Amino acid sequence: MELDASKRIFPPFSLKRLMETCFEKGQGERLCILIDLPDPTEIKDFAFLDNPRLSIQNYGYKVFYQGFKDGGLEEMNYTDGDLYAYHETGGSNLDMRDECYDIEGNQLSLDKDIYPNYGIILVVSTFSATAPLTAKAKEFGFRGATLHGLNQIIVDTGLSVDYNEVSDDTEKLRLGLTKADYFEIDFEVEGVKTTLKLITEGQEAQKSHGLCPRGTPDVANLPAGEVYFVPEKAEGQFPFKYDEETLGLLTVEGGKIVSSRLIYGDYDLIEEHNEKLKDDPMTGAIGELGFGSQVLPFSGRDIQDEKILGTIHVATGRDDHLGGKITPDLFKEHANASHDDVLYAPHKTPEVRVPEVRMCKDGAITVIMGNYRPGDFLVKLVNG
Repeated sequence: MELDASKRIFPPFSLKRLMETCFEKGQGERLCILIDLPDPTEIKDFAFLDNPRLSIQNYGYKVFYQGFKDGGLEEMNYTDGDLYAYHETGGSNLDMRDECYDIEGNQLSLDKDIYPNYGIILVVSTFSATAPLTAKAKEFGFRGATLHGLNQIIVDTGLSVDYNEVSDDTEKLRLGLTKADYFEIDFEVEGVKTTLKLITEGQEAQKSHGLCPRGTPDVANLPAGEVYFVPEKAEGQFPFKYDEETLGLLTVEGGKIVSSRLIYGDYDLIEEHNEKLKDDPMTGAIGELGFGSQVLPFSGRDIQDEKILGTIHVATGRDDHLGGKITPDLFKEHANASHDDVLYAPHKTPEVRVPEVRMCKDGAITVIMGNYRPGDFLVKLVNG
């Protein structure tokens, strides 16, 4: 595997290749695209296309809706290719409201009119819909993909790769990391050194690899390419970037973030977070540990950047879509039942050093990453 993204040559994007790789060649299944809008009625007559702030949804229209309409559906042996809009949820992986609209402005129901009637559902959105769509796929039996945060870099690279190769490379990493006892991540920021320990207790590692074959209701998160765990326990401290000017230090006890302390920036953001943790402790639950497996350029969007080899992410909140036990009903408020990735990558958190990431497996300690680069262990896995 070429480990330098700047030297990697990506083939031109092909909607046909993406669909036939991820979902296999169609057998006449009905297909539709969902987009989220602050006002979903603006899908009528494609009014949303005139709003420059809705660039993600414009990609949903141009790349997928228009791509299918321009002869792609028939060639791939799918049908329909309809476009619908639902209410923007306002947070990552929050449940979606049932109300939606078609391009003629008719109000419809996701549960009654969409989920039962389509075999393939693609969601192009501002906020990730992976968790709620996965639950609906299992309930109604469809397959799908979530593609939040689309931009041109993602189309040209993360969606242009061969997902059979992505799956093979990710499996190599998964086999090397699976059944680990725990992972330790060292952080250093503003002279403060801390460690976060995530205990996996021999858990079987899972992978996001982009393949969603016929026969099993499932949802792929695209771009794909990561190995992940649902930690059994977590403890320690790790830095958290609230915005470009504010950094806090989070303390984790018993698998949950229990407090935040200001490193620098806006103290009000720290206090607001502490009040939220006190009011609804489940918002601090550690729900995922993930390692990227692909060699891609940074896109500025977490959906792709967390899939890059050498990056690491920890997520808080619900993890039921990953096989975990943190479900939306455990949160005090519906708006808190999100799944939020905290990504550590050179462009995203340049002020945070991650000197070393260690894995304990079978009693042996192995350094797997350091300073946003894969260690020899991971390099040998992907090149093996």
